[in-house]
Amino acid sequence: PVQILTYLDGAVKVEETELKSRVGFLYPVLTHNISVFINATREHDSGQYMCTVNVVDDVTSMGKNVGVINLTVLVLPATPTCQLHGNPTVGANVTLSCASEKGKPSPIYQWERAAPSLQVFFPPAQDQDRGTLKLTNLSLAMSGLYVCVARNRVGSAECSIVLEV
Repeated sequence: PVQILTYLDGAVKVEETELKSRVGFLYPVLTHNISVFINATREHDSGQYMCTVNVVDDVTSMGKNVGVINLTVLVLPATPTCQLHGNPTVGANVTLSCASEKGKPSPIYQWERAAPSLQVFFPPAQDQDRGTLKLTNLSLAMSGLYVCVARNRVGSAECSIVLEV
């Protein structure tokens, strides 16, 4: 494991990592609360962090002085890309796809047809995990604006596509 912060003999040492400018102790160390902060968190800051406290000449605390915490940095879904697969002619089948390159946890996708012909879709036509919407036996009335929303716990982003049958 890489050391980030060390407190020894009254001095704080910040290791030369890419976290150096973004990390520090939350309180003065002598308060005995050695919580740390990470500013401007990034997805790759996710991982396991370990706190080790060693008391000089105390052999009885060996193995009992370690605390571990897992950090997961959540990421807003990136603006998804909407695509049409197939030939949109009367009587044909097409698939609309929606994919976001980033998002943690992985986003779920919801397709809907926009007003004035508002329509929501459900499985099996819509796959919320894959972001696909299958439209079968196309008719002229199915033409319109279709909107996909990619959503996770952090927020949402959307894209749209015009279907012209």
